[in-house]
Amino acid sequence: MSPSTTSRFAAVYHREPEAAWRSPGRVNLIGEHTDYNDGFVLPLALTSGTRVDAARRDDRVLRVASVQRRDEPIDIALDGLEPGIVDGWAAYVAGTAWALAERGIGVPGADLLVDGTVPRGAGLSSSASLECATAGALLELVGVDLPLRDVALLAQHAENDFVGMPCGVMDQFASTHARAGHLLLLDTRSLEVRHIPFDLARDGLALLVVDTRAPHRLVDGEYHARRASCEEAARLLGVPALRDVVDLGSALSALDDDVLRRRVRHVVTENGRVLDVVALLESGDVRAIGPLMTASHVSLRDDYEVSCRELDLVVDTALAAGALGARMTGGGFGGSAIALVEASAVEHVRDRVTASFAAAGLTEPGFVDAEPGDGYGPVR
Repeated sequence: MSPSTTSRFAAVYHREPEAAWRSPGRVNLIGEHTDYNDGFVLPLALTSGTRVDAARRDDRVLRVASVQRRDEPIDIALDGLEPGIVDGWAAYVAGTAWALAERGIGVPGADLLVDGTVPRGAGLSSSASLECATAGALLELVGVDLPLRDVALLAQHAENDFVGMPCGVMDQFASTHARAGHLLLLDTRSLEVRHIPFDLARDGLALLVVDTRAPHRLVDGEYHARRASCEEAARLLGVPALRDVVDLGSALSALDDDVLRRRVRHVVTENGRVLDVVALLESGDVRAIGPLMTASHVSLRDDYEVSCRELDLVVDTALAAGALGARMTGGGFGGSAIALVEASAVEHVRDRVTASFAAAGLTEPGFVDAEPGDGYGPVR
């Protein structure tokens, strides 16, 4: 986070902030499109994230400015706030205030300054990071301390029902519950969390995160369609969610629609891969998770159909350059990919990926630090 955020707040609002909270972005090691199917996910928090500084106002207005955008502050009227009134990046801030009010928490007028270091559009959960940091700052202003689970669910409510993105709970739980040096195993049905130690450097490994810079836009028909197809398949199979499919062969035979069969196959096998990765990590066989990561990508590409040219290029190039495993991460349709590589080969793999994008006439990719960081909390 920028060390000068407090001084920038003073420059914009001509006073000091009363509260400051930060919340990280996340990268998902494995477990994609399983969270809204009551399944398992295994993300880690990034060290980059979003910081929100805040101070009360005397009126019923949220005035929101961004360090990165440098536009004029945006005014959001708290009275009459409802979905559809605010769009763009400020909708995540407005939606969080709306969700707090829906819970019965009186949100005051406030000046807010947002400082975000998660690359936008990279599929690394900049939206959940913003929602959770906003929630923390506003809760501090009113002196309310909510459990982490409640903050995560409140932020998800904002994204689902105010912004209109029907995401599961993974991103918000990663932002709030993550722990440095660990992965977060989340059962999205019970909301039980386990922290799985994840120290790749100890094993001479590294996790390379590649931002393809292919726009990652999920508030559109594709994500909605994937979720709707899973819900339809679960209905036809007579189970509460695809997490409850225990005999994949029988389930696939019971479905007439090939698209639904492929969606079911991805979700069921992906849940299995998450649990297999956890077992391997806990047994100390870290390198063995690579093939499971690659199998996840193949499933997302072929059965779930959420990959794209740029993501496939990262995965194929990284594997050809010696990566132990690689996959797209996040919702897909652009965004980022990850590769598990020997620490000594990081620069080689990066160079090969960069060269492959240049040869294909694509925008040069970016690379993001993937050291597991802590979840959300106050800035003191």
